[in-house]
Amino acid sequence: MTDTAGKVRWGVLATGGIAAAFTADLVDLPDAEVVAVASRSQASADAFAERFGIDRAYGDWAALAADAEVDVVYVATPHSAHRVAAGMCLEGGRAVLCEKPFTLNVREAEELVALARGRGVFLMEAMWMYCNPQVRRLKALVEDGAVGEVRTVQADFGLEGPFPPAHRLRDPAQGGGALLDLGVYPVSFAQLLLGEPSDIAARAVLSDEGVDLQTGAVLSWESGALASVHCSIVGGTAGMASITGSRGRIDIPDGFFHPETFVLHRDGRDPEVFAADPADGPRNSYRHQAREVTRALRAGETESPLVPLDGTLAVMRTLDAIRERVGVRYPGENEGEDRGEPVAVATPA
Repeated sequence: MTDTAGKVRWGVLATGGIAAAFTADLVDLPDAEVVAVASRSQASADAFAERFGIDRAYGDWAALAADAEVDVVYVATPHSAHRVAAGMCLEGGRAVLCEKPFTLNVREAEELVALARGRGVFLMEAMWMYCNPQVRRLKALVEDGAVGEVRTVQADFGLEGPFPPAHRLRDPAQGGGALLDLGVYPVSFAQLLLGEPSDIAARAVLSDEGVDLQTGAVLSWESGALASVHCSIVGGTAGMASITGSRGRIDIPDGFFHPETFVLHRDGRDPEVFAADPADGPRNSYRHQAREVTRALRAGETESPLVPLDGTLAVMRTLDAIRERVGVRYPGENEGEDRGEPVAVATPA
């Protein structure tokens, strides 16, 4: 699995902003080595390799998937290409860390999970929030009953924009819209604490192209718990979250997916502030998910208990259900159509 120096050997598939941010964190980890990068453009791969001191640069994805000296590939393409890119790597025997949202829809997610499990190859969604030490601390408090039985969860994530029609966030062919890019965070946060909801209601404002500019959803559970989630690409939100239980409340004032602090309120007690440990590094660090991949690979695991594949599938089912309710459909999703062929998209309500 690793080279003679004991390092996990990484390949990076794609060369955009998120690939660069993750690679910058990887190169600082003593037990990781980035040995290859791939892009659809040789020039882009070469420039990325030169920037980060990577030995091998490929102008096509298949070459990286076939590189036997790569232990794990980080897939950082737009999510419309995740099924193809991650599937290619899994078929080549490479372990995969795939950016979120995991795929365009649950059908594609199920195909990747079945492929990984069938071949016994490690696969994990890059839901870095789940690996963040502060989020793990918060989850443990909730599980230990710090707020009693969870009654409500609220979370929002919005970007100010505006994004022009040609931007990928407005492009149906690239899985554009607020929900998959941003809404995956509040949905994943709610399901981290409560599991998969039993019922879903949602409304959205759609663009002329048929993607959601902003979406609000209410998720409900048979326990009586409710979650209110919101995402937007037309308004910058605080990224706040709150968990209210039968005996208390936890507030995250901003950036709930990588919190600097959160506050536990309990009846009859002073508020307790939980601050991030400076030793954990910057709040926006991707190193925690890289460390989890390293730990799992060295343990011979094919799934991460922090980001389980069944949980990823559950989130994808919720995202699919929300899109169905608000009328967003992407090219190639119509029954009987070949994947990737243009089809009609939703029009504004």
